[in-house]
Amino acid sequence: MSHGSDAGFGGGTDRVADAFYPVYDAVFGDDSDFAADVDQKLAQARISDTAELYLSKALALGLLIGGVLWALGVFLGYVLFATGVIGDVSIGLPLQNEALIDLIAAAKVPALVFITGLVLGSVGFLAGFGTMVMIPYSKASGRKREINMLLPDAVSFMYALSVGGLNQLEILEAMARADDTYGEVSQEFRTIVQETEYFDTDYRTAIRNQALETPSDELSQFLTDMLSIVNSGGDMTDFLYDKKEKHMRTAQQEQERSLETLELFGEMYMTLSLFPLLLIIILVIMSMLGQADQMLLYGTVYALIPLTGGGFLVMISTVKQDEPGDGYLDPDEGTSESAGDTGLLGLGLVNRFVGDYSVFTRVRRREGTYEVGQILRAPHIFLRDHPLFTLALTVPLALVLVVGAAATGTAPTSWPGMVEQPVWSTFVYAYVPIYVVGLPLAVFRQWNLRSRRRVIANLSDNLRKLSSANDTGLTLLESIRTVADTTSGKLGEEFEIMYAKVEYGMSLREALVEFNNKYHIPRLARTVKLISKAQEASSQITAVLTTAAQASETQDDVERERKSRTRMQVVIILMTYFTLLAVMAILKTQFLDVMAGLSSQSSSGGGGGAGAASLSSGIDTNLLSLLFFHAVTIQAVLSGFISGYIRDADVLSGVKFVVILSTVALATWMVVG
Repeated sequence: MSHGSDAGFGGGTDRVADAFYPVYDAVFGDDSDFAADVDQKLAQARISDTAELYLSKALALGLLIGGVLWALGVFLGYVLFATGVIGDVSIGLPLQNEALIDLIAAAKVPALVFITGLVLGSVGFLAGFGTMVMIPYSKASGRKREINMLLPDAVSFMYALSVGGLNQLEILEAMARADDTYGEVSQEFRTIVQETEYFDTDYRTAIRNQALETPSDELSQFLTDMLSIVNSGGDMTDFLYDKKEKHMRTAQQEQERSLETLELFGEMYMTLSLFPLLLIIILVIMSMLGQADQMLLYGTVYALIPLTGGGFLVMISTVKQDEPGDGYLDPDEGTSESAGDTGLLGLGLVNRFVGDYSVFTRVRRREGTYEVGQILRAPHIFLRDHPLFTLALTVPLALVLVVGAAATGTAPTSWPGMVEQPVWSTFVYAYVPIYVVGLPLAVFRQWNLRSRRRVIANLSDNLRKLSSANDTGLTLLESIRTVADTTSGKLGEEFEIMYAKVEYGMSLREALVEFNNKYHIPRLARTVKLISKAQEASSQITAVLTTAAQASETQDDVERERKSRTRMQVVIILMTYFTLLAVMAILKTQFLDVMAGLSSQSSSGGGGGAGAASLSSGIDTNLLSLLFFHAVTIQAVLSGFISGYIRDADVLSGVKFVVILSTVALATWMVVG
């Protein structure tokens, strides 16, 4: 059977799969539980391959990689053991039989070569086969996570449509077309609609099939309950209202569990981030005693600290739920144009006709010229709306500054030179890029977030106002004008613009979509989608607006709780970093510098400080100062990104923390270094 709409791996790999099908048949057979489980995951991941075909490809890839690594292992084993690179390998058995000893000696090298090839070949096969098998599991897990996150809003959307007068089939079709807002949830409903349209399946059977196939247990239960209402002829509106309330409570409980897990991770980070510091202190003391390998110190600073921070960031990403979707709405449902296709020069509808009619080519060229002119007239506004484009300017500038400093001799280009000037060399090679690249990105990104978030600051209250105005008998457009007259702030201005656009001939739906795409906030997109879809059926949508207001208020509560709890996690991470920085600075000034001073006194004044001199002779204070500075700088970068990700589920949110923490580290080391 076929699973979903995702493309397979192409005709060439299909032929490979056919060639390796006998291998699949020999390994798994017809009644393999593993193959059945993979088949289910392929369906949940929407990968259009059967388990037989997919596992045949996986076996082909595993055997190919395993064969290559087996050959490499045999060659490596021959080089190591047959040519004498590795000396005679003793098996450690007390043998007395000369013939047996000769036999073992003759077979030892071929056996070692064979074992080396076998080990590498097995690793290669497991890597190739295991990676392909894990792909559907990973995709299915990602889809499950997104479906569970979007399901409360999707149920609210269906409830609003039901209140607006749509029947069961119309609700299913509306959900199937809402993939710009409800993502993977919409894909599940699209499968139901397509099965009824193209395979002559009644929609009850299609719902039942999708309830069995979806990766989300929450959606499966919803579809099963929905099917029972359909079969019994129950009230769909009441059912959707109850489900809406249930899933909103579930979303709050899930948020609570996630925040509790993050609190646990914050405590773990406090312990883990201090471990490299303790190890550095131990290694410094051992170096003074002449018992430590200097490479361990390098490994701690340049490997252990980054790995600890990076591993913790990955661990957080498994718990922290980033908001799915890009916030854009498709201005023309059912077209192939992406709603979010608003790149540097997003020219929209014109691109569909360029090449067919010359007038559209001229329109595109002149529109492009106009867009470039707008950017040049107000580059700061463009960079506010597209903060990542600052990298196109700042990354080359940072490279020019660093390379120029190295080429002119302003900055040392050798390791001994960096050891002699630890603060200056680190400033040039690390802090110049951090400031040149990070500071503009942080400023424009923060400006972008503030300008976009202003519009949803009073969204819930204004939705309540719209509902009240609509309840008095005003149409939705008249309600928007009334609320615009009585509302201050950014949202009030946008309501006035929306009303003016409709007065000049634009449809209300188009005005709502343009308003949403201007700010492209996922939460706002779901609200606008709900209202724009409901108003197509009727202008009296008081219940829909009330539902939108309730959903927005729930989101406000969740957001307030999240900010309050994550603020404490960020404080813990920042205080842990400042503790580490303070300890490193004290270690530098009160220990290393004191030992260096005692050493210089003993060398100039006789044998009074011979003990201190012997201890400090094994360490290079400039080198340790450089390593300490690099350690706190690396920790500043990692702590900054982790803080930003915990705060907003976005790594780029940590850029401002990186700049601040790095500045504190630089200022500290300018004093102590």
